[in-house]
Formats: sequence, structure tokens, C-alpha cells
Amino acid sequence: MSTTQTSKIEIIKASSTKINEVDFDNLSFGAVFTDHLFECDFKNGQWQNPVIKPYAPILMDPSSKVFHYGQAIFEGMKAYKDDNNDVWLFRPDENYKRFNNSAVRMAMPEVPEAVFMDGLNELLKLDKDWIQRGNGASMYIRPFMIATGPGVIANPSDEYKFMILLSPAKAYYGGEVKVIIAEHYSRAANGGIGAAKAAGNYAAQFYPTNLANKDGFQQVIWTDDATHTKLEEAGTMNVFFRINDTLLTAPTSERILDGITRKSLIEMAKKEGLNVEVRPVIVSELVEAAKNGSLKEIFGAGTAAVISVIKGFSYQDQYYEMTPIENSYASILKEKLTSLQNKLTEDTFGWTVKVQ
Repeated sequence: MSTTQTSKIEIIKASSTKINEVDFDNLSFGAVFTDHLFECDFKNGQWQNPVIKPYAPILMDPSSKVFHYGQAIFEGMKAYKDDNNDVWLFRPDENYKRFNNSAVRMAMPEVPEAVFMDGLNELLKLDKDWIQRGNGASMYIRPFMIATGPGVIANPSDEYKFMILLSPAKAYYGGEVKVIIAEHYSRAANGGIGAAKAAGNYAAQFYPTNLANKDGFQQVIWTDDATHTKLEEAGTMNVFFRINDTLLTAPTSERILDGITRKSLIEMAKKEGLNVEVRPVIVSELVEAAKNGSLKEIFGAGTAAVISVIKGFSYQDQYYEMTPIENSYASILKEKLTSLQNKLTEDTFGWTVKVQ
């Protein structure tokens, strides 16, 4: 190993690389990680000792509060490599802001921008060779923070660890998805932590999603906790509905994550001249549209999946199959967004940021 100091970040390089062991054409999402990770600790009221080091397990006290009280948050981001071998991030400022919003909601310390952005940039430069070129290829980025302070008393930790992992990726979902609309289980409630990217939000989804899987569905469309009449998110994605030529999606709230792909698609759709309505979408409205033929498309949107087409949905034991259409909004918007992210077209929105 060799050690250097860059922008106050200690860099400890791995003695060898794993890159030659990776089949980049057959990647399982989130299963392969690059040679290095970024780490920074919060102790004695301040962030300290930022370091990039070889990817390896970490040693933690069994009483670390993350294990007992669930103080854990994360983000999902992507980096892309263009034909000139330059690396680009997509709206990293939005991820940074959302990360700290999650931290505040979970009574965790905010991460300084210099720690987050400098750590990310240096890590991407070090493991740049892992980023593949081409539409559909990307580097998935997982910043996260956990409570590491010891003790099992029920209060916030006074120590935390912030880390960034890199995982080369292709498409998250391999094909079209069938979903079931939730009638009992909820993803989040008013006053809760649904708008935060808290680890517990996702753990709570696993059981009802497993039940859906047993019935032949890949994901659940979540409904509001109070009445189960308002459509909110699809699995781990925001969700869009096209009724006739109007694109609908629910407004963000305490229950719904402020998705960066979601807000980008809304802006992009409006610029394309599509009619977009951000408003509550009612289950009965969706069912009626499916029955009368005005429901044209449903698709999920998120960092990992970008856009995932929903093939059909089930509600009250009735399944509604979607009829494939040419020039779908999903295909048009996905092509435009991924082309922008991969620098194949001009970024007129100013969303892409070059890694320097």
C-alpha cells in the first residue's frame, strides 16, 4: 500500500486491484464494489480523519447505536463516463441536500459539503477505471452514515461514521414489472420519516413486498396510511401515471421521498411540452382509467432504475394488464434523461457536474 495526502484527505491505495476479476457485462446490482472506499468519523462534536482506503470490513462495538436504535441514512447517486473518459455526476447538489435533510430528521449531524463532495470526487478519481462507458453503464454511489457511539441507552449517538462506496452498475430492473396496490400495509405515515432516506424505511417494506412476490408481483404501489386511497410510491421508486395524454404523479410530502429522478423527469417532460400534473392520484381514478382504456402507462422512477415500466397492477384481487404503446412517455423520457446523463446530448438544464 502507498499513502498520500490530498485536500486534507489521507489516501491509502490498495496494493492490488480486483477490477480484472469483474465481468462488467453481467453485473448484479449493488453486489460488486471497487477497490477503495471513503470514510470520515464524527467524534467530540466534529468531523475528523477523512480517509480513502482499501475496501474492507469495518470493526464496530456490538453496542453501537445503529444496531439498537436504527440511526442510519443513505443516498443513491450515479457517475457516468463520456467518450473522452471524463467522469460526470448528475445533480450531486440535490443528493447532498437530501442527505443532510435526512440527517436532521434522524437527529444525526450534518455532513459538511467539503467532506461529502471532496471525498466523493477523490474516490471517483482514484477508482475511475471501474466506470464503464456506454448508455446503461454507470457507477452507482452509496454515501451513508451510521451511529457508532457505544451504549444501549435510548438517545441519539454522539459518534457517527460517514462512508461512500462505489459499485459499477447496469440497469437495476431487468424488465417490465407487475405491481400490487397496497390495501393494508403502508410505507410511511404523516409525522414519520418517509421523506428521509432512512434505512428503516426500506426494512419495513421487505415483508409486504415478500408477500407480493409470492403472488407473482415484483413490487408494491404504496398508498396513504390513513385511507389507502391515494397512490404514493412504487416499491423503492417514485411512480408516474399517464391517463390519456396527461402525466400524473403524487406531490412530495412527509410520506413521499423527494426523488431527484422524479423532479428531473417532471422538468424534462414540461420542456418537451407534455402535460404534467403533480397532484394526489386516487386508486379509484386509476382503476376506472384502466377499465375505460384511458390509462396508457405506469412507470417507476429512481436513481437505480432510472425508469422502470410497470406492465400491470392488481387491486382487490383484480389484475389490470397494460397494453404496450409505441413512443411511450416512459421510453421518450428515459432516452432523453440517460442521453443527458451520459453526455450524449447537450445538458441544457445544467444538471451534470464534471469530476475534477
